[in-house]
Amino acid sequence: VQLQASGGGLVQAGGSLRLSCAASGRTFTNWIMGWFRQAPGKEREFVARITWNLGTTHYADSVKGRFTISRDSAKNMVYLQMNSLNFEDTAVYYCAAARRLRYGDSRDWGYWGQGTLVTVSS
Repeated sequence: VQLQASGGGLVQAGGSLRLSCAASGRTFTNWIMGWFRQAPGKEREFVARITWNLGTTHYADSVKGRFTISRDSAKNMVYLQMNSLNFEDTAVYYCAAARRLRYGDSRDWGYWGQGTLVTVSS
């Protein structure tokens, strides 16, 4: 499994960005795709996830209502639309893939992309 994240950059507070994750190496039927982020000096945290089949989504409280995760099954792509960005959203964003959510924590996520940096200027 290979995951390639892209779309990060510098944006002003209140602005928007869309991150993309190209997934390859297998079919992802029944898998869960997710986005995580790690801010400087902080631990990596969950942002959003989506089930490949049904498109069921779940968000961290900190991004709910501002971020939208989606997937394009035909293109094997996962997206994270980020609106109303603020300084606290500055982080390296990683896409990840899980076969199943067994533990409910980072142990579920066996595959990770390389990360893309999002910097929000105040």
